[in-house]
Amino acid sequence: MIDKKQKIIIANWKMNPISFIEADNLISTIKKGLKKKEDMRIIICPPSIFISKIKKNKSFELGIQNIFWEDKGAYTGEISSKIAKNFGVDYAIIGHSERRKYFKETDEIVNVKMKSVLKNGLSPILCIGETLKEKNQDLASDVIITQLEKAFTDINKSKVLNIIVAYEPIWAIGSGIVPSTDEIMSAVLLIRKIISKLYDRPTAEKVSILYGGSVNSQNALDFVDKTRADGLLIGSVSLNGSEFVRIVNLFG
Repeated sequence: MIDKKQKIIIANWKMNPISFIEADNLISTIKKGLKKKEDMRIIICPPSIFISKIKKNKSFELGIQNIFWEDKGAYTGEISSKIAKNFGVDYAIIGHSERRKYFKETDEIVNVKMKSVLKNGLSPILCIGETLKEKNQDLASDVIITQLEKAFTDINKSKVLNIIVAYEPIWAIGSGIVPSTDEIMSAVLLIRKIISKLYDRPTAEKVSILYGGSVNSQNALDFVDKTRADGLLIGSVSLNGSEFVRIVNLFG
């Protein structure tokens, strides 16, 4: 179970860097720069090919950027949550907008991945968020509600507190377009409201909800302190070890 009192900072390296030497240098910079924080949880999500060489330690935990929903079998190119768990991974990013866009992952696929991850003892990092078109058509709330309800279908209440929800408005990811803190807070409150309806209010209050999209050391603190978010999911900026460290060290 995830401790709701802890701030959570997640680095999603995506398909970077291109060599383990670069990855190792990045990890070294992060480990050297981080201050010890008992009230924080730092999770690094590298490309899966690096996971056997990057070990979780007192500075950070490990996540995987994608998993398949079956435990094993003839699924060329896929990695299961059971395999990931055996390599020291504790988290899996599920439903990222890039998976939805480029690999046509549906809400139903997101749901079966959530179930597999939870069954095998990992914590899902569930990504949800609207496109710019949906935002401009005033459909953002509808999108968030639909993605949440479908992702949580048949998820037992006893498993809910192992789930991290990351609100990433697609129009803000890597675009430099920064949503207002009021927009983020509205999304965070909506997410809690939906989880409360699906389960109950005490459960919803304990679920960790993060923000992601165009995060840097200048706006990171506001994205948490002024929005009621519990932390951050950071993409491209996390590939700059010094900048990532600056962001983490802003908290606590």
